[in-house]
Amino acid sequence: QVQLLESGGGSVQAGGSLRPSCVASDSTYSMGWYRQTPTHQREGIASILGTQTKYAESVKGRFTISQDSRKRTLYLQMNDLKPGDTAMYYCASLDYFGLSVKYANNWGKGTKVTVSS
Repeated sequence: QVQLLESGGGSVQAGGSLRPSCVASDSTYSMGWYRQTPTHQREGIASILGTQTKYAESVKGRFTISQDSRKRTLYLQMNDLKPGDTAMYYCASLDYFGLSVKYANNWGKGTKVTVSS
């Protein structure tokens, strides 16, 4: 079972940037970033398979997912952050390339992102 550890969340003002990362204990087929709030179900926002990427419409153009396969590390560059981006962010290893929660087979514990106006 792959273990995942996120870091790099934090608190920023609207318009700011953050770059959380996620280290995997082993190589994976595909990986993704998800987020969840107390009032919203967990949703997929970005996934990656090799050089292919997918994004949710809510983050397209502002967030960029990338990976360093040698370091088994996944990144999420988040720019132009908005208060609506405030959430717990989770990385996951995926059985299939995509944004569905059902594709995830392992989850990290999450990293908190707070965006103030």
